[in-house]
Amino acid sequence: MRAGESGLVARLAHNQKVVGSNPTPATKDRSPLLFPDTMADIVIDSREEKKLKEELAKRTDPDGLRMRRYLSMPDLSRTPGNPLYEIVKEARAIPVLKDFDNIIIPEIVPADVSFDLFDFAPDHPARSASDTYYVDHTHILRPHDTVMWYYYTQLPQVKEKIARREKFGVVCYGKVYRKDEIDRHHMNVFHQFGGWYLAPSATTPLTFDDLKNALGDIVKGLFGENTRYRFLDDTFPYTDPSLQVEVEVHGQWIEILGGGMTKQSVFKKFNVEGYNAWAFGFGLERLAIISMELPDIRLLWSKDERVKRQLHMGQKFVEVSKYPSITRDISFVVQNSFVPNDYFDMIRDLGGDLIEEVSLLDKYENKEKFGGERVSYTYRIVYRSNERTLTTEEINPIQDKIIEETKQKFRAEVR
Repeated sequence: MRAGESGLVARLAHNQKVVGSNPTPATKDRSPLLFPDTMADIVIDSREEKKLKEELAKRTDPDGLRMRRYLSMPDLSRTPGNPLYEIVKEARAIPVLKDFDNIIIPEIVPADVSFDLFDFAPDHPARSASDTYYVDHTHILRPHDTVMWYYYTQLPQVKEKIARREKFGVVCYGKVYRKDEIDRHHMNVFHQFGGWYLAPSATTPLTFDDLKNALGDIVKGLFGENTRYRFLDDTFPYTDPSLQVEVEVHGQWIEILGGGMTKQSVFKKFNVEGYNAWAFGFGLERLAIISMELPDIRLLWSKDERVKRQLHMGQKFVEVSKYPSITRDISFVVQNSFVPNDYFDMIRDLGGDLIEEVSLLDKYENKEKFGGERVSYTYRIVYRSNERTLTTEEINPIQDKIIEETKQKFRAEVR
């Protein structure tokens, strides 16, 4: 361990290597961090992740099966022909980003890297198993792409750039995983694109206006030169000050990305001194939905050729056919420790892509009727396929299974 390196940073660096299109062969006297001759595209090859995936492959419990399924889903940002791939291609060509490195990081990451190194408060909701997918007690499915900051600053080439006081940047994009509600605009597997620009504080002090200018270029590069946009204050654990960007679409202001100036306390945890930086990140699905006026996020995953032919940025989506929905309600009384996001995961497991939306109709507490530690919930489950008409004969067994699992897994009294 080098003098001044934290135990956490040194431990994690030992468990990974970097590979590229022309990786340097390993030798006995070489550092555990191997690196390519070029910094254009960097792949972090995590030994730790490989081992965790092997262990995950042996699991048969619902959580393990669920995470395996999510990890096996294609990365649409790297799927030619998909609009998310188009967005990435356009974003990387924007002048302010075109010379940035591209880093591909593990999908299973240490929780302490994701949260402790990024100044998440000990009681931050993102640390909870109700928000984040825990592979084991110390590793999670990556919930945000900002974790690439850590992996990038530990690269030998980047450390050399820092020693030479160079200016440089990096982008990272791909799938992220976060427990969420179920509706037509949200999924718990989605895609993010993030960028980070670093410069020596002494020779190139970066300002909040520098960030705003860069984000203005990015907005115009993605939405068009005449796009109206505005900045609003925001808060993130790892940047200060922070902001969000909204664009005007059909007379409405819609949030599209967040950004900020990297906190020095975060730099210190990476063992980086004398640098300042700006950063940003946005959800690729949100931009695609805005650009194509998509009515349902599930369309981005569709295999229906009638749908796929229409999925092009800037082209308004015309529904192939509005298939009818089937609606079922479920009411139950459960302990007040009930976590809705866990319930949504269970419904996703059983209903898959046929679940369009789950909405809360009623939440009711009555100490005299249920006791002080029990709560009544009523949810409406909307089933709809984007590709065919559903029948009650195929939905009823799914609904029956949801009712049974509600009783068994959540120890609920279905009313």
